[in-house]
Amino acid sequence: MFIDEVTVELYAGNGGNGCMAFRREKYIPMGGPFGGNGGKGSDIIFEVDEGLNTLIDLRYNRIIKGNKGANGEGKSKNGKNAEDIIIKVPQGTVITDVDTNLIIADLTKKGEKVVVAYGGRGGRGNIAFATRTNPAPNFAENGEPGEYKKVRVELKLLADVGLVGLPSVGKSTIISKVSAAKPKIAAYHFTTLTPNLGVVKVDSRSFVIADLPGLIENASLGEGLGDRFLKHIERTRVIAHVIDMSGSEGRNPYEDYLLIRKELGNFNKSILEKPEIIIANKMDIEGSEENLKEFKNKVTDKKIFEVKAITNEGLHDVLVELANMLDKIERKPLYEETKFESHILYTFKKEKPFTITKEGNTWVVTGKEVERLLKMTKFSTDEAVTRFTNKLRKMGIDDTLKEMGAEDGDNVRILDLEFDYKDF
Repeated sequence: MFIDEVTVELYAGNGGNGCMAFRREKYIPMGGPFGGNGGKGSDIIFEVDEGLNTLIDLRYNRIIKGNKGANGEGKSKNGKNAEDIIIKVPQGTVITDVDTNLIIADLTKKGEKVVVAYGGRGGRGNIAFATRTNPAPNFAENGEPGEYKKVRVELKLLADVGLVGLPSVGKSTIISKVSAAKPKIAAYHFTTLTPNLGVVKVDSRSFVIADLPGLIENASLGEGLGDRFLKHIERTRVIAHVIDMSGSEGRNPYEDYLLIRKELGNFNKSILEKPEIIIANKMDIEGSEENLKEFKNKVTDKKIFEVKAITNEGLHDVLVELANMLDKIERKPLYEETKFESHILYTFKKEKPFTITKEGNTWVVTGKEVERLLKMTKFSTDEAVTRFTNKLRKMGIDDTLKEMGAEDGDNVRILDLEFDYKDF
């Protein structure tokens, strides 16, 4: 089974909670804070595994959760960091953020890895909050929540040469003759339901060739099976266009050529700029010579190779030409760096780290920073509550509520926490 696209939800691990503790040694009557920090939660990391060629493992694991870091302990013991979650994927995997449609990573190198969702940091123990003015803080932090991301994981084959053409033109026969690949071959359309990769050796050189399932008219719009595999052509360095020169099934070889070129261009115009050769297949069938003569009169800017794939005739010359072309072509990245999430240039713009709306009689405060503060606050002591309210005030939430018309006693909600507004 070939799986080339999966949507996965990632929940990185939460940080461990900080500890609130005090020294209790026998001869230290007024012991200071002694609570350690929590450990960091699991990162979720994608890593290239050369032994994989599909995303089938992810198909049955659509929700991936990291582990929580260990809680801090007394005697200033920090909690242990959680072990990271490593997800193995094939070479050629593209990871895209579903919400932003930005590319997070394009994993094209052997052993390449990337952190896609970061685990939360551990909450600080009370020893971390000790100051001259407050030498014995009576509070600690909860661990930071791990990052959540919904990502689209997509495999785009890393083949040097892509065989394209209409169904039943002989692509599968060609790859079976020139490599160890053994695709299913039959005399009906869409015999090939998945891409086939084969390693080709010619002289002292080798390259990877992909037999991509047959395209049809309007494949770029979702017709037939071609739209599922057009993306794989983007990675290839050379296009080998296979044409049934016999004109079987009442087809016209030149019109077939134009149709496939049109579909490739509609999907991605840059594909048409790739170096291309034409393989005139089925030259052993009556009528092929005449069709080829007519074809050459109309297509004068491409090298055309006459092939009888069923008997291997002409295939060696094709392979030598492909190897020579590949020697001259550098592999270029599929995406420009500016499209990657990690390379986005952010311009500084001072904005409030929260939003306030009114729902009925309740003022609702939202925002990543304020919600993070809430989740990391332990409300078990008055001192922790005071710290929380002071931080809200410093963010400007009190002033904003007042400007918006909030009055003493009005209900305010942040996530699941509700409290009364006080105008100081």
